[in-house]
Amino acid sequence: MGLFLSTFMNKVDKKGRVSVPATFRATLAPQPFQGIIAYRSFTAACVEGCGMDFMERLSDSTQDFAAFSPEQEDISALIFADARQLSWDPEGRIVLPEDVMAHAGITDMCAFVGKGQTFQIWEPETYRAAEAEIRARAFKNRPTLPLKKPTGGDGK
Repeated sequence: MGLFLSTFMNKVDKKGRVSVPATFRATLAPQPFQGIIAYRSFTAACVEGCGMDFMERLSDSTQDFAAFSPEQEDISALIFADARQLSWDPEGRIVLPEDVMAHAGITDMCAFVGKGQTFQIWEPETYRAAEAEIRARAFKNRPTLPLKKPTGGDGK
């Protein structure tokens, strides 16, 4: 699986069409479904985006909850019931549904924000404010990540 990297600002036309960044399309290209999966974030005023492979992994993860438990029901409603398969046209554009645009406050521009295995779509000014908060929090807390050793056929 490729990674979604960088941030791209793209114009949204009056019909809700927006170009998916070429590098994002290239990351998604090996999958049978030629488009993105999008759903309204339940943690921020943005749209969550990913490929079908990531959605399948999320679905597998819900099996860790007891069947019909409140947690399993909530995750299913917040992610799977809300998810949209948005195919791109020959020019690499998708159509953002009105309710999705309203949730994120997107009108004439949007920001595609790479998050590694996923990405988000934001209204640009809202993203700038969120990014400033994230950077301030990181400056204060100095988060770290453990680096995993690469795994190869020879164990290196």
